[in-house]
Amino acid sequence: MNKRKIPGIGIWIALIILVYFIFQMSTIFFAQTPEIEYSEFVRAIKAEEVASMNVEGNTINFTSKDGQKGRVVIPSLNTMQEDIGKEINEQMSKGKLEQKAHESTISWVAISNILSTVIIIAFMIFFLGRRGGGGGFTKSAAKLVDGRNGITFKDMAGADEAKQELEEVVEFLKNPAKYTALGARIPKGVLLVGPPGTGKTLLAKAVAGEANVPFFQMSGSNFVELYVGVGASRVRNLFQQAEKSKPCIVFIDEIDAVGRQRGAGMGGGNDEREQTLNQLLVEMDGFSDNEGIIIIAATNRPDVLDPALLRPGRFDRQVVVSIPDLKGREAILHVHSKNKPLSSDVDLEEIARATTGYSGANLENLMNEAAILAATRNHVTITRRDIEDANVKVMMGNENRSRKVNDEEKRLTAFHEAGHAVITKLVSKDSHVHKVSIMPRGRAGGFTMSVPEEDTSYHSRKGMLEDIMIMLGGRAAEELTMDDISTGASNDLQRATSMARQMVVKYGMSKTVGLVSFDSGNEVFLGRDLAQAKPYSEKTAADIDDEIKAILSEQYDNTKQILTDNMDVLTKVAEKLLEKETIDGEEFNACFEA
Repeated sequence: MNKRKIPGIGIWIALIILVYFIFQMSTIFFAQTPEIEYSEFVRAIKAEEVASMNVEGNTINFTSKDGQKGRVVIPSLNTMQEDIGKEINEQMSKGKLEQKAHESTISWVAISNILSTVIIIAFMIFFLGRRGGGGGFTKSAAKLVDGRNGITFKDMAGADEAKQELEEVVEFLKNPAKYTALGARIPKGVLLVGPPGTGKTLLAKAVAGEANVPFFQMSGSNFVELYVGVGASRVRNLFQQAEKSKPCIVFIDEIDAVGRQRGAGMGGGNDEREQTLNQLLVEMDGFSDNEGIIIIAATNRPDVLDPALLRPGRFDRQVVVSIPDLKGREAILHVHSKNKPLSSDVDLEEIARATTGYSGANLENLMNEAAILAATRNHVTITRRDIEDANVKVMMGNENRSRKVNDEEKRLTAFHEAGHAVITKLVSKDSHVHKVSIMPRGRAGGFTMSVPEEDTSYHSRKGMLEDIMIMLGGRAAEELTMDDISTGASNDLQRATSMARQMVVKYGMSKTVGLVSFDSGNEVFLGRDLAQAKPYSEKTAADIDDEIKAILSEQYDNTKQILTDNMDVLTKVAEKLLEKETIDGEEFNACFEA
């Protein structure tokens, strides 16, 4: 049987506002009582046209014999007595004029002011209660998720190392006596570190599902408020809730929103965020005993977290959830294609090779876009072409077929993309050209897609120089074939310059500048680092600029020389692109055959 729900505070506020407007209308109504001149009132009294009246100070409210109400301001009672006192007394004695007793009237203006104050207070209570998660402004907005949520480690793919580390946490939650008997202390906190979309939140839910315990989920930004003390109160409230449900897991997503280094802002050490962080540090490993409460947090910026948050006793472990490798990507594709009908020509291993650098979220989005594309094309199953087109769409955007491209611009784009592709083929031994197109997509006039032969963890100096040559291949091809250059290589130049700068400043790959790294690896904090000088002299800065220019100039000359020696191949690829607009790897490699 459903219980009758009590109206919420919002309904009461609406009723109060309605009453307020009724009073306001009443005030307006009474304010519209007509006022007459004193001389006209004197005439009406003498003509016996007034039926009743009452005196309030120097104001007389009266009713005429025809029922009309009015009011008049008299100079004074003495003046009225001299002018019409005799007439008033005679009419009252004969019963022709009634003088009512003084009635205390309600001050409608005062009532309106009181009601306005009440409405503002009620609205603040309602608003602050909503901001506090429905149960008070300082109440934690943590969402309690049942441990039996159906998500387990079997639903995770591509994060085998992270799952192995978290299995110990699950085992402790299932059988804590096994560890406490040997004097072991389970880690109080586990920090999941990794790029966005790698499955950190899903891993935390899987831990709760495996351990079958309550799971409190909250974002770091939910703690931070404008009002002083609210964040710290929410932290205390969160741990009070967890204390009643232990053993349990408290998951804080994007903890860098509240856990950034203290003293790094312009407001010093007294801002609300730092007070919230202080309370979190106390709750994790302070005077209170929170045994049985395991905190799992996720962030993609571990470098900005406060050192006190990362010390043993708080976040004892940092579990890296990295971008999946080839094997991991294939496993993730199997998970996300489980409920999707795939055509027989789909090879998930081949797709995994073509999606180097993709996170789990990227791969899920790829398969979803492929399914949408297949449905749009009225396919019964998802074909290989659907997935390849979806991959290009995800990386480059939709085709701009409505965009008008003249022949000269089309020819320039063809040689530009042919330059990228030819340099990739002749220079790089780690990747091969998968597809080349001059069809406009997004903000790009064309694209060259290359697929690495295998995943790599490090980049060599030679490999970085080769990448710079590939980036400059389009500009070099334009200069050699069109006898002019265009703005189409602007992004290529930006990326090539950035890579050359990293070689010199960050990786110490310059013989001129030396084996020195000038990159601190930290972001600029306004309150701490803004006023600091650069960690090198003006002469060194000039040397860095000169070395970056030298690297780019040397690689550009090498690129032009390679394209000059292979001008016939460059021309074949460009002509093939002008003919078909898009060519695959096999058609591209055929241009190198005699």
